[in-house]
Amino acid sequence: MTMSGESSESFQIPLEVAEFYESVFVPAFFAQWAPILCDAAGVASGQRVLDVGCGSGIVARTAADLVVPDGRIVGVDLNEAMLTVARRVRPDIEFRRGNAEALPFLDESFDTVLCQMALMFFPDRPRALWEMARVVTAGGTVAVLVPGALDAQPAFAPFVRMAARHAGTEAMSLLGTYFVCGDVEELTGLVESAGLQIATIRTRLGTYRAPSVDAFVTTEVESTPLLERISDDEYRRIRADAHDVLAPFTTTDDSIEAPFECNIVVARRQ
Repeated sequence: MTMSGESSESFQIPLEVAEFYESVFVPAFFAQWAPILCDAAGVASGQRVLDVGCGSGIVARTAADLVVPDGRIVGVDLNEAMLTVARRVRPDIEFRRGNAEALPFLDESFDTVLCQMALMFFPDRPRALWEMARVVTAGGTVAVLVPGALDAQPAFAPFVRMAARHAGTEAMSLLGTYFVCGDVEELTGLVESAGLQIATIRTRLGTYRAPSVDAFVTTEVESTPLLERISDDEYRRIRADAHDVLAPFTTTDDSIEAPFECNIVVARRQ
């Protein structure tokens, strides 16, 4: 999950973190959602598909395998480190640096626009949705997938509250950013305000997996700027208390399997 827009500079990350994100966070979480989003959007052979906020490219990779042999896939993201990883993993896909609020494409350039786990990071979400609507063809599809509300996440809600007790409101702000689009009514209102007609709204329950509690903490803290803004002692206390908070989701081999709710809105441009 990377950001786009002016405030996204706080989420610009070094290449080694982007590599960690791709090797750990993507298989633990993102990979399961990409085919669900593509299926909901009806991605099919021959389509021109844009992945907005593509990160290291899991949605673009999934869509690319569906649009062959005559389709086109483009991934766009503001974070150059993520794009470097995306190009390394799939050099056959076009990845471009760009702002979601000013997409570098002509009107009606794509049949389908996808946005997975990124809308919540855009500073001007209405503008980003307008841009998605602008670049999709008449009758084309815009499909957005975001995490549900924090209170709907049985593992993440107590973890974020615990981190905030140790590291203050900034921890709540950074770790809670993932869930700010979780209200379905507000989300559909945003989509409709971009001139799009809602086709379907779905809530799906998936699984967040991590090899251990420590790996869970590392992924959640070190994939955001929080690591740079807390002391070693605060980080140590977050790690220690995470074992109690995540105990209900710890398996017999000490890995984590936690339920995770997401909302998917599929809309059409009239």
